Amino acid sequence: MESIEIPLVVNCDGRRLITITHKPESMISTGVVLIVGGPQYRVGSHRQFVLLARKLAENGIPVLRFDYRSMGDSEGNKIQFDQIETDLAVAIETFFSNMDGLSKIVLWGLCDAASSALFYGYKDERIKGMVLLNPWVRTEQGEARTYIKHYYLKRIFNTDFWKKVIKGEWNIKESLSGFLSLFGKLWKHDRSGKENSEQYNTSLPERMLSGLEKFSGGILLILSGQDYVADEFREVVASSEKWRNALGSSRVTTHTIQDANHTFSSGVWRKNVEDLTTEWIRRLDKYDEQ
Repeated sequence: MESIEIPLVVNCDGRRLITITHKPESMISTGVVLIVGGPQYRVGSHRQFVLLARKLAENGIPVLRFDYRSMGDSEGNKIQFDQIETDLAVAIETFFSNMDGLSKIVLWGLCDAASSALFYGYKDERIKGMVLLNPWVRTEQGEARTYIKHYYLKRIFNTDFWKKVIKGEWNIKESLSGFLSLFGKLWKHDRSGKENSEQYNTSLPERMLSGLEKFSGGILLILSGQDYVADEFREVVASSEKWRNALGSSRVTTHTIQDANHTFSSGVWRKNVEDLTTEWIRRLDKYDEQ
């Protein structure tokens, strides 16, 4: 299916934002706002975002991707992923103003962009779904727990590690220092008592969970099998009954791409993400029209 790409420069609190809309020749009424995550811009690492947008448009799904303030070609001082609410609102309004036939939105985000989606999704009734990939739930203790479990413990059973030990190629001082540093973060967490519990109630994972619980639309969760960020997310879910209950809802669909890295950098992994996203959005569009 043919589509056209339309660049637009829009105003956001006096700063210019760069947006690109992908308009299919024949489109469904559900569109995707693609949120950029991490220190990158609207094209994405290994051109992931532009390729995804084009694939969705080929399947009749309109897309808007953009650089929020301070990212890519957009103006403004540096802001964090949890400070882009105004930018998202402007992007969504721009999408609706320039895409006739659009009636609802899906937010799509990888890593901290998935976190941004959860912060914002419930605030706009036109947002009917979110596609979340490897959501960023990083805390100091969560990072320490994940690395101890998924790095240090795995090394014990790794034959290459023991070959290095036998050959004297293992830097025991450096490795021990790293392990003790991580263990110290966990010890500090466990010893901090009530004060730390109160802090955890406003931590990143809890704020994201709050957004998830307030959102009434559909969720497609895609996780990588070979990624520490995804591992951290799985650890948070495993340790929280509230997270497990939220993700166990019938409105949440979860897929794991077992061999994939954080950004789904191979052609096969990228196609998996494209296919899962396309099929899920088309089902959401048909269901919402009933």
